[in-house]
Amino acid sequence: MKQKPIPDLDLALAASTFAALGSEQRLAVLRTLVRAGPEGLRIGELGERAGVTGSTLTHHMKILSQAGLVRQEKQGRSILCAAVAYDELHALADFLLRECCADRDHCAHEDTKDHDHG
Repeated sequence: MKQKPIPDLDLALAASTFAALGSEQRLAVLRTLVRAGPEGLRIGELGERAGVTGSTLTHHMKILSQAGLVRQEKQGRSILCAAVAYDELHALADFLLRECCADRDHCAHEDTKDHDHG
């Protein structure tokens, strides 16, 4: 089979997003926000749940925010944090699996796909 090149923009965007997720603590923060749902969490509660606090949490939130994965919104004296990029996270997973077994005649993944989800 002829391999189709991945568009440079897709590759650059995926690499940038994966770089933002390239930290155990950032993954913990994002996962905590995803678990909290669209309403998000106050920064203090986020820190407690994720096990990341203070300037370290601020640093990680800045990187995740710049990658477009989370938002921070000041509400009175509190900062509310929420994951906002659910579609982008799905797209990132799809990016990894989009060409699964593209260079093979048969894909074992296809055989197990129906059994895993049904």
